[in-house]
Amino acid sequence: MTTASGTVDADDLGRLRPRGSNQIGMSQFNERVVLQAIRFHGSMPKADIARLTNLSSQTISLIINRLLDEGLVLKQPSRKGRIGQPSVPIALNPEGAYAIGVNIGRRSMDVLLIDFVGNVQSRSSLPYAYPDPARLFPEIANQLARLHDVIGAERARRLCGIGVAAPLMLGGWHQLLTLEPAQTDQWNQIDIAARIQAMTALPVQFAKDTAAACVAELVAGRGRGIKSFLYVFVGTFIGGGVVLDSHLRSGRHGNAGALGSMPLGLARADAAAPPEQLLSAASLFNLEQLFDAAGLDTTASTDARALEAPWYTHTMAWLDDAACAIALTINSATGLLDLDDIIIDGSLDRRLLALLLVRVEAALDDYSWEGISRPAVLAGTIGADARAIGGALLPLYAHFAPDRDLFLKLDK
Repeated sequence: MTTASGTVDADDLGRLRPRGSNQIGMSQFNERVVLQAIRFHGSMPKADIARLTNLSSQTISLIINRLLDEGLVLKQPSRKGRIGQPSVPIALNPEGAYAIGVNIGRRSMDVLLIDFVGNVQSRSSLPYAYPDPARLFPEIANQLARLHDVIGAERARRLCGIGVAAPLMLGGWHQLLTLEPAQTDQWNQIDIAARIQAMTALPVQFAKDTAAACVAELVAGRGRGIKSFLYVFVGTFIGGGVVLDSHLRSGRHGNAGALGSMPLGLARADAAAPPEQLLSAASLFNLEQLFDAAGLDTTASTDARALEAPWYTHTMAWLDDAACAIALTINSATGLLDLDDIIIDGSLDRRLLALLLVRVEAALDDYSWEGISRPAVLAGTIGADARAIGGALLPLYAHFAPDRDLFLKLDK
């Protein structure tokens, strides 16, 4: 459900079956079922929509006419060459609705505008060493005002809301980040959704950043075809999400998918310190530290320079450690969850992501898989924008999905 603060509880996400109802009084629900069917299965003629949704041809005709009048769908050129009358595919209208996604990260803030089919129409970023609230929130207000100017008054009326993605503990790990507690503690007192809600009349919703990224992959990426998977996002701090039976799982405390906190060894009573966590070995922050120690530009951790001299040697050292740490997490998760696949994505260069997948597969070879089935490791398809796009999908789904908190693909 969506709480008063705008936070989405992923365990309450809808349990829809792809079926409408021909009963009177179900028109809005049926419209949303039809829109969802087109979103996940692509453009199709009305007859195919009727078969998929189990609605009558007459009901589908009425719904499509209403959606055409509302500007939410479009007729595409008729398909010819088949037996019988040419069919006219119905597709989502990209200009039917818009949503804004805001990602507040540890190294940058991103604001995206997406259209009804999920295409990014506008993008802006603010890089920083650490997110200072005094600078960050005024910049978000400026970007929201800019987007209203960019989109124009007519299309602005089709804005359905703002989705915000950020770490649940943005003020955490100050020692690892070598920051003063006073810098990070201020985030523990801030309700991010409420601060942004005060800037706008649009509804604002909030989700954990890596959960939002997982939503983007589930709805718009490779995850649409996978029933259960572990999602790994390599950002400044590594994190992830868990999708089981096509549902994003979060848990009461948001712990599901909190991969960065998973230990990399055994805790022992006589040890000087607890074992390191995954984020201490497989985050881009670790790569930044290697670059910084060598006197190199740390921002290369997210672009193609990471695979060029003089950064290359340090990147390869990070890659070995990160791959081994991620492989341990995958092996542990597979023994607990029945996963079809592992999806790895991140804000790193796509060539570096490809190398990471190769190294992870090699590291997985060193584990015993007796008693469990080894999942395949796949590259995510969304990339660095995943968190902001996932955030933008929150209000889009709240307005147009059959269940306002739906983050699952239609069963086939």
